[in-house]
Amino acid sequence: MIESLLVANRGEIARRIIRTANRLGIRTIAVYSEADADLPFVREADEAVAIGPANPAQSYRNADAIMAAAKSTGARAIHPGYGFLSENADFARTVEANGLVWVGPGAEAISAMGDKINARNLMAAAGVPVAPGSQDPAETADAALAAAATIGFPVMVKAAAGGGGMGMSVANDEDELRKEFEKVRAFAERMFGDGSVLIERYFPRVRHVEVQILGLADGRVVALSERECSVQRRNQKLVEEAPSPAVSPELRERLLAAAVKAGEAVGYRNAGTVECLLDPATGDFFFLEMNTRLQVEHPITELIHGIDLVEQQLRIASGLEPTLREGQAGHAIELRINAEDPKRFLPGPGKVATWVEPSGEGVRVDSGYAEGTTVTPFYDSLMAKLIVFGADRDDALAKARAAVAGFRIAGPKNNLPFFAELLENQEFLSGDYDTGIVARMR
Repeated sequence: MIESLLVANRGEIARRIIRTANRLGIRTIAVYSEADADLPFVREADEAVAIGPANPAQSYRNADAIMAAAKSTGARAIHPGYGFLSENADFARTVEANGLVWVGPGAEAISAMGDKINARNLMAAAGVPVAPGSQDPAETADAALAAAATIGFPVMVKAAAGGGGMGMSVANDEDELRKEFEKVRAFAERMFGDGSVLIERYFPRVRHVEVQILGLADGRVVALSERECSVQRRNQKLVEEAPSPAVSPELRERLLAAAVKAGEAVGYRNAGTVECLLDPATGDFFFLEMNTRLQVEHPITELIHGIDLVEQQLRIASGLEPTLREGQAGHAIELRINAEDPKRFLPGPGKVATWVEPSGEGVRVDSGYAEGTTVTPFYDSLMAKLIVFGADRDDALAKARAAVAGFRIAGPKNNLPFFAELLENQEFLSGDYDTGIVARMR
């Protein structure tokens, strides 16, 4: 097993990784920006190294600073968490070129899946269903219009190098497509340094379902189970549950088989997620993207399978067999507690005056903050993940309602009132909902 681990991330995911590594007897090293010096993950690691100012480009995305911290502390491995450098193939290569273990997939798999157009084409060749869309980047608005003429309106205009719901827009006609194409291209160039644009069929009513995979040290790929991720605002997830209320045993079998094919097509190793769009009317599903990292929502898979996915990542990276259990049981729901206005979902940073987490059987909180700390405007607004586990969906929903009522935060704005509303919403409670549910609530 790995002896020492540098966690190249911050907040709740850094704390989460450190917790498992400490349990396994692995020495942990945290890196932190000036803005994060007082956060819990810094003091919970065995060692902590300051790597720069608040600006992520000068700290958490600064590969040189992170590698210098690894060298100075004698770290033998690096876990990137999610976001920041987690899906940066060049950084993965740098880590391994310096003789360290990269806790994630190989750089080739990251590169192959990092470009949405290349990923679509690879998946189609591997027999994984893909939605109608362009096989090559649309270089101009006229090229985008030509693609849309073949695909049919409405279309999704997507940054080929994007992720996490960023760089996506819907166009219903030619005029909208010209406008949205230029907007998405400019955004992609600014955010990702790559202005390539993909045109794809847009489904007005669709569900977002994903499958957790593990690429094992011996080359095999296994699919664990699916997660439902359709409660979203601005194409970014707010709530996830497992298993999906929309997935039958027969559909689950097809989804998992497709996810294994996807992983095998790129020689996938370590934890990853195959994201799909599901047409609830027909039961057809289409490959959306592969996230070559640990997902924010991984705890719900852990709970229904009774495993620790970070432990599995570390075992695979160490060349060891994972410790998996057959089958799944119960139902889990995750709510992303963000520092944001619960009506318009605009960021609302501030100092945490009160932080009281709920507890009890089947309740888990993965948090990045505590009373007296400050949510700054420099990073993602996620403060904590509230996860509940029950014998079935109704039991999990009841625990979620009680846990939301018992979670007290004062200082930063937060979206707990939204979750209280959602957990009484009949469409959500029925399980028959889609990615438009939040818009309909607002």
